[in-house]
Amino acid sequence: MADGTPKPRPKPFSIPRQPMPEQPPQVRVGNFREVPFGLTPDLAILEATRCIQCKNPQCVKGCPVSVQIPEFIDLVAKGKFIEAARKIKETNALPAVCGRVCPQEEQCEMPCVLGKKGEPVAIGRLERFVADFERVTGNVEIPGIGAPTGKRVAVVGAGPAGLTVAGDLVQIGHDVTIFEALHKPGGVLMYGIPEFRLPKEIVQAEVEYIRNLGAKLECNSVIGKSITIDELLGEEGFDAVFVGTGAGLPYFMNIPGENLIGVYSANEYLTRANLMKAYRFPESDTPLNKATNVAVVGGGNVAMDAARTAKRMGAKNVYLVYRRSKKEMPARVEEVHHAEEEGIEFHLLTNPIVYHGDDDSRVTEVECQKMELGEPDASGRRRPVVIKGSEFKLAVDTVIVSIGNGANPLVPSTTPGLDTNKWGNILADQETGKTSKKGVFAGGDIVIGAATVILAMGAGRKAAAAMHEYLKTGAW
Repeated sequence: MADGTPKPRPKPFSIPRQPMPEQPPQVRVGNFREVPFGLTPDLAILEATRCIQCKNPQCVKGCPVSVQIPEFIDLVAKGKFIEAARKIKETNALPAVCGRVCPQEEQCEMPCVLGKKGEPVAIGRLERFVADFERVTGNVEIPGIGAPTGKRVAVVGAGPAGLTVAGDLVQIGHDVTIFEALHKPGGVLMYGIPEFRLPKEIVQAEVEYIRNLGAKLECNSVIGKSITIDELLGEEGFDAVFVGTGAGLPYFMNIPGENLIGVYSANEYLTRANLMKAYRFPESDTPLNKATNVAVVGGGNVAMDAARTAKRMGAKNVYLVYRRSKKEMPARVEEVHHAEEEGIEFHLLTNPIVYHGDDDSRVTEVECQKMELGEPDASGRRRPVVIKGSEFKLAVDTVIVSIGNGANPLVPSTTPGLDTNKWGNILADQETGKTSKKGVFAGGDIVIGAATVILAMGAGRKAAAAMHEYLKTGAW
């Protein structure tokens, strides 16, 4: 005010949730650049002032890694962006990733008091903002590391769970080596999530932070093939092992024609596009079929990623084929919205039954059946039921199957004494990550099946705490 007294802070309920500026749909379908631009400092401060600083914040309970959300948001509201980033990093080593790909609407934002009358505080957008601000301004700081304990830990898999375990344990003072099967670290962050949703330079920066903490990284190390868990614990001299190898085994429907040329798993398609940079061909040496008409089977985030990638790869028509209705789609609302904006054609209540091909065994059509919703099944969603005589065909030259993934079988199949369930997931205590094999812990998708980045990180944090206890006491 003119007399020098501070302006009164606006009432949180009177401020609308601040949208993130983003590329318009007609522009972004022609490039692989990130879709949202992120909040500006002014928008971030305005959004942060919406938080009413609850005395018993339910948002923290909704966060799998227990970020102190009201505290970091209060710092944002005061313009203390670097301090806010460091507050988040007390419990979350990958905030720039989580701010982009976590389903905040189902976790920290769901119980927000503001959401009962309007829209919740945009916690994820604020997390992304402060993490980006810290990185872009060159203010990333390496915290103090504990004195060396003399204990060595092997982390198998450089995905979200493994990176979290490594970051927590190396700060305590343990000697940590991460073994990654692929030629670049990051796991699903690198090979699965497209550039336009999670730029790879951000993943690399987050990984570099873990390395700067002191963790060692060995890529092109296929544990279970080049070396076993028993050898890590034996002649290699590691005191404990964490297995975070994820759910990278693609599922198919086992219908006729799935072996035709042009039928991909979403894993292969996205790995070629993301990790291998097929969208830069021939600058990169990994091609993808030049597609005109693409069918993507599934309704999750991975299906949306595949459909939106196919559009950017030059497909004229991209059909999303999903056997339930839009309401039952497991994909985030934001991802469905972006796909629709980009011209993805949704064929809902539709299920493939046969793929047809030409004389060269290349896929030419997908034959589908229309469905209707019946009674709820075990998942709580209404079961799709076939409508007899509703068959029709879609002309396609590429199909991407995105109906889920199973546990990576490499480590369980080569580790005697490591118990798994009937789906091949490693059996591990949900609170500690302890498995049936002494000294071996596990967490993330290899234990619970394909889930979210933040749930894998939450499992990693719990496992790291339990591993530290084990390394101190030797008690199992």
